[in-house]
Amino acid sequence: MKLGMVGLGRMGGNMTERLLDDGHELVVFDLDSAAVGLLAEKGASPAGSLAELVEQLESPRTVWVMVPSGDITETTVNELVVLLDAGDTLIDGGNSNYKESQRRAGHAGESGIDFLDSGTSGGVWGLANGYCLTVGGNRGAYDRNRPIFKSLAPAESDGNLYVGPSGSGHYTKMIHNGVEYGMMQAFAEGFELLAAKTDFELDLGAIAENWRRGSVIRSWLLDLIADELEREPTLDSLSSYVDDSGEGRWTVDASIELAVPAPVITAALQMRFRSRQDDPLGGKMLAAMRRGFGGHAVKKSGD
Repeated sequence: MKLGMVGLGRMGGNMTERLLDDGHELVVFDLDSAAVGLLAEKGASPAGSLAELVEQLESPRTVWVMVPSGDITETTVNELVVLLDAGDTLIDGGNSNYKESQRRAGHAGESGIDFLDSGTSGGVWGLANGYCLTVGGNRGAYDRNRPIFKSLAPAESDGNLYVGPSGSGHYTKMIHNGVEYGMMQAFAEGFELLAAKTDFELDLGAIAENWRRGSVIRSWLLDLIADELEREPTLDSLSSYVDDSGEGRWTVDASIELAVPAPVITAALQMRFRSRQDDPLGGKMLAAMRRGFGGHAVKKSGD
């Protein structure tokens, strides 16, 4: 198939390469002209603007948007809705809020444009290993564009799934990322407990390697832990500051809206907040109360 790809960062660039390798024709655009040039050298057709990208595609067109969620996605989608025609398909493969995707689908639909929201997982490893895709929107549009999804998915499996109406693809990906938060936090706590038992002198890297081999908790995350510990056993070069990209918060919001308990995911998100604080006031409050009600010894600031 021939399609347009907007956004050639770590994900979009690798996805473009994977599609090219599987015989698709790509017209590409990014504000970074160097990224466009790099993909052009690998066989993609460069475009200098969104309008130029659309002009190089024949109806019915398919344009995949792979840009950061939020204002950039909003602006890009709105511009493309003006440029595209009825019968064309617009795919957002980024981590957009599912409610925004529902709204954008309605906006595109007013012009007869099919809007698909594709949850896309696989990270920087996707080029070689393929991507896990959950797609929401019009089923007919998904079926028409399935060759694209099949090429992006892992070769040994049908790793793309049509999950339901508009918004459901990004909702499913949001929950996936929430689960990821919980799993990552559990691993972090477990390895910290291992390290704290200093009298055992446990080799964390060796344990990670052992757990990878047939244990109940074997996983890609554990593979990454083992690789990182082999590279740097103490992780001393890293700060404990941990950011969040939004999906964890949205998952917690959904648990509140739906009255579905999600204590593990919520706690994992809160721990990321705590990781960014230096000598937080909450800890000082706890110390002050203990000093007040029990005369307990406290550690002074700067000690």
